[in-house]
Amino acid sequence: MSFNDLSVDAGSAHPLGATYTEQGCNFAIHCPDADKVTLCLFSSETEEQVALIELPSKTGKVWHGLIRGIQPGQLYGYRTEGKNLPEMGRMFDPDKLLIDPYAKRINRPAVWNARQYEGDSQFMVPKSVVVESGVAPTWVNRTKPNVPLSNTVLYEAHVKGLTQLHQDVEEEHRGKFLGVCHPAVIRHLKDLGVTSIQLLPVMAFMPEPYITDKGLTNYWGYNPINFFSPDPRYAVNDPVEEFKTMVSRLHSAGIEVILDVVFNHTAESGVDGPILSFKGFDNTSFYLFERNEYGVIDYHRYVNNSGCGNSVNTAYPYVLKMVMDSLRYWVSEMGVDGFRFDLAASLGRDPYEFSTLAGFFRTIRQDPVLIESKLIAEPWDIGHGGYRLGQFPSNWQECNDKFRDTVRGFWRGDKGLTGDFATRLLGSRDLFPKGSRSIHTSVNNVTYHDGFTLHDLVSYSSRHNEANLENNNDGHGHNLSANYGKEGPSNKIGINLLREKQKRNLFATLILSQGIPHILGGDELSRTQNGNNNAYCQDNEISWFDWELNEQQQDFLTFCRYAIKLRSESELLTHLSLQDDNYNKGHNVAKVRWYKQDGLRKKEQDWQDPENQAFAVEYKGVDDNNANAENWLIIFNAFDQDVRFHLPEIPNSSWKLMLDTRYSKLHHQPDIIVSKVFLQAYRSISVFKLVSG
Repeated sequence: MSFNDLSVDAGSAHPLGATYTEQGCNFAIHCPDADKVTLCLFSSETEEQVALIELPSKTGKVWHGLIRGIQPGQLYGYRTEGKNLPEMGRMFDPDKLLIDPYAKRINRPAVWNARQYEGDSQFMVPKSVVVESGVAPTWVNRTKPNVPLSNTVLYEAHVKGLTQLHQDVEEEHRGKFLGVCHPAVIRHLKDLGVTSIQLLPVMAFMPEPYITDKGLTNYWGYNPINFFSPDPRYAVNDPVEEFKTMVSRLHSAGIEVILDVVFNHTAESGVDGPILSFKGFDNTSFYLFERNEYGVIDYHRYVNNSGCGNSVNTAYPYVLKMVMDSLRYWVSEMGVDGFRFDLAASLGRDPYEFSTLAGFFRTIRQDPVLIESKLIAEPWDIGHGGYRLGQFPSNWQECNDKFRDTVRGFWRGDKGLTGDFATRLLGSRDLFPKGSRSIHTSVNNVTYHDGFTLHDLVSYSSRHNEANLENNNDGHGHNLSANYGKEGPSNKIGINLLREKQKRNLFATLILSQGIPHILGGDELSRTQNGNNNAYCQDNEISWFDWELNEQQQDFLTFCRYAIKLRSESELLTHLSLQDDNYNKGHNVAKVRWYKQDGLRKKEQDWQDPENQAFAVEYKGVDDNNANAENWLIIFNAFDQDVRFHLPEIPNSSWKLMLDTRYSKLHHQPDIIVSKVFLQAYRSISVFKLVSG
């Protein structure tokens, strides 16, 4: 193609971004206060600038032009000119090449380089790429699994960490989208019982300058520069096509894809941060700014509800539209099944204070494309009034940190948690009330990417983040963890046996609780981060999955598979529908009974006893003349001694042991039926199912 043959027409203000058609490529960019917007075209081989085209038209706040002669794959960027008035929030600088906020692809990863950024930033900033939208290879599977909330088992993983060390994955696909969908990985997920894989951020991002300057990186990817482009780090060649391939193959296996998305801040940081995209187009609208005591905006002070330097103003109409366009694009074009929203309380600020009726919530609720998507909130940010657990709209699920802390504390042996533990077990209805929220609202977890792995949770009493080069001051200090006798790895058999049992207790509690279980990927493999509870900057063996398992690790994996299978085969263990809960029509539970060790029903004062660390719960399904109605009994013992439990006596029936966490090997668990008394091992769980005879 000769760039001398390009012709320019007015084009259209919509849609935003670069839209390729048979008539040419329409470029439209929101930039209301600029005096001039220049489209820059680059060579795909050298990134040499080969053409400059002033967009000829402006309609309202949008500059636009139709360029004939441009083909898919063309590299481009923008430069904007206007009054540079920092005191008014205007950051126009024609030396800064800008990424199209609506770019569907960028040509290479964004990496901070102070020398290349100074002056003309052309050689530091990745180039946007013209993509032919709406075109998918014929082999892409457009059918979505549509897993019901009651059956959903989430598995959180990092695209690279999941397969970087997987020997069965082709070397060039390790750490890539194509590695995630390798048959060996899919087989592992299916064997485990996973229904939905939740990927850490895959949208294009740039590691923070201060991390880069230390020789580290933002491995997790929570620092976006674009909300549409899959990051090139995870692709062999074409990140768009390879992402679609990944989704298609996972869907064919019945596995959903949930994306962890970051709409609360960007890599442009605060007033001293780089100009990469949004700042250079419409800084005053895209970000929130502090106000002084008289309500006057101070454009030198970005609101920082994220802790990352800035806060995106999703209450502004253009920004809200862009976020909604992004979500719809990932669902309709890229095929994903839902989203986990990082620091989602920021999205509910309208614009400064949180409201359940915020514009973002109202808009997403009525959107016909997103109506079936799973929406998972991290229900807080660090701003004023930012902790909002239980306050999101009813069509959202929420990450439940109270579940995490209660379950950790209970199994560590902390006193006075039994009542709260029982509440978490039955769906945290104190937070998500019956009748107004689904019992599946709570996304339960004992571990998450930001914190200890499950193995480290029972191996370390304190964080060990020295590798992050922040003098071990980063990461959460309140971990509710224990090492059971020695900090870190131990050669003592007794310590290791107790650690493994505690892992089984924690994992089984997660799986047996009402709500959606969230598994931190690699926990089933006994993955360790060597005590690092904030491995966001560790792109190495600290974060990557080790797929080579010893006998002890294989035993735990077998246990995890069995526990999930036990849950999936039971209606009551996946979805308790109680008589006094009218959120759904009908109910499947006749009784939920709580028992003391002596077999008597627990009374209110029993829950107040701080020394009470053992109890049982019975779920009796609705009979309806159905002899096969489920009936389960689960015994929890957090004491450091064995306890004799008197089981409920039911005529012509006995209790069959289905799971006992005292056994390190599943095949060592006895096939027994108990009718009256059971010796519950110290720090263990037993699960019984009622059988006739």
